[in-house]
Amino acid sequence: MTTLLYGRPPAVFDPPATATQTSPLIPGSTALETVAPGSVDGVMLYAPPGAVERRYTLALALQALKPGGRLDVMAPKDKGGSRLGKELKAFGLEVIETAKAHHRRCIVIRPEAVEGLDAAVEAGAPRVVPGLEAWSQPGVFAWDRIDPGTALLAQVLPPLKGAGADLGCGFGALSTVVLRSPAVTALRLIDIDRRAVEAAKRNVEDARASFDWADVRTLDGAGDLDFIVSNPPFHDGGAEDRRLGQNFIRKAAEMLRKGGTAWIVANRHLPYEAELDAAFKRVRMVVDQGGYKIFEAVK
Repeated sequence: MTTLLYGRPPAVFDPPATATQTSPLIPGSTALETVAPGSVDGVMLYAPPGAVERRYTLALALQALKPGGRLDVMAPKDKGGSRLGKELKAFGLEVIETAKAHHRRCIVIRPEAVEGLDAAVEAGAPRVVPGLEAWSQPGVFAWDRIDPGTALLAQVLPPLKGAGADLGCGFGALSTVVLRSPAVTALRLIDIDRRAVEAAKRNVEDARASFDWADVRTLDGAGDLDFIVSNPPFHDGGAEDRRLGQNFIRKAAEMLRKGGTAWIVANRHLPYEAELDAAFKRVRMVVDQGGYKIFEAVK
């Protein structure tokens, strides 16, 4: 029996231990888009919160299932769970819906024909975003705009030089600015989201750029880079987690050589100053504007 798993459902839902992981947010997982249609017996899916991304993921899962295969999908009630049943019924499916552990859970047996799959896949697929003129995809952080914090950092960033990294690169907006400096010799673009990395590869066509689908927190801190730029995430699974940004700051310090510089943007309410002071020799707040703080930190 072939079973797929998407995301990390709470243990109360008994996720299958031997299933093939397909979440784009888990480095090394199989891309759900590459699974042959009608090839799997079951899918357990922890649905993403964004409506377009969720319908796209549901459609891909239904495509992958054999007729008679079982789709087991759940989401927190306040992050799409209350709409799951309606969305599945819109595909022409019969749905068994239950509530458990502040989640809604829907079970579907795939019929021979399912309505609207192609439209849902098209709506959530990678595309060049009008006005942005860059590749992106629903589900990627700030997928259809330049995040204000990233834009502010890009405005104040001086020309950099040497080898560096963009931690949490997204679709590559900040990296594009960094690579305008001819003194930059190499830039690693790193993100935990496979979709972001794939978009960045299309947006940043520069021989100096390399791309890593990886969790920044688990990277090897070799201590050999000249600079780091980062707009660290501070949400994990939709909930604020300040430890994410703090971990990014510590990792940036590990990756830099002595005298190397990190340029970090943070929302004003996030308490990163203590972490920066502990990890770096010198820290300067460059700007505090529009709800964001920009720090220059020297190791």
